[in-house]
Amino acid sequence: MPDLPGRGRSEWLASPAHYTDRAYVRAMSTLVARLDVDQVDWVGTSLGGHIGMLMASESGTPVRRLVLNDFGARVSAAALRRIGGYLTRQWHFASVDEVETHLREVHAPFGKLSDAHWRHLAQHSAVPDGKGGFRFHFDPGIGMRFSIPILLDVILWHVWDRIDCPVLILRGEDSDLLSRSTVDAMLKRGSAASDGRVTAFEFPDCGHAPALMDEAQIAVIKNYLLTD
Repeated sequence: MPDLPGRGRSEWLASPAHYTDRAYVRAMSTLVARLDVDQVDWVGTSLGGHIGMLMASESGTPVRRLVLNDFGARVSAAALRRIGGYLTRQWHFASVDEVETHLREVHAPFGKLSDAHWRHLAQHSAVPDGKGGFRFHFDPGIGMRFSIPILLDVILWHVWDRIDCPVLILRGEDSDLLSRSTVDAMLKRGSAASDGRVTAFEFPDCGHAPALMDEAQIAVIKNYLLTD
């Protein structure tokens, strides 16, 4: 499970302006090449789904099967504004306990997670800030991508139409980012859909995005990827 540039243990890029779709695709393409494999199965949540779509749409793609977790060919502008408002803030916490309390509130749409899951997210989402507290484990410059207000939905049908590998679309029942109507359209439109290679599954009691941490959600993905 790779850390994208600017996140987790990956290095920060030289300028916030460098955090682009092209940079992410280039980094992931390089990683796949270094793995020295012919094909990969791609499971991407939100931005990870976007990158997966971009890679799967390319000629000669190494993506064998694509799993899109609450991401699709039309992305809600309102949801992106919500996410942008969160990323552009400078968050600081006194303790990991405070990080966990915060995550439980803002990421409630992830679903009904166990105490151990929330603790895991808190421990891996924050690092010491050098001032006796904690900050989120990513480059604050990433938020600059959202400094310009997003007024219109992001349309990616031109990408979706080129994807011809098998695709599983996952959606949180209450998602504000991926609408059910978009999923319905993806099941009918594009190269993969025309060949009957697109399926969808909706998880109850969660929004954007299903955390994919409980056994029931994991089983859906395992069954899809491991069944010929």
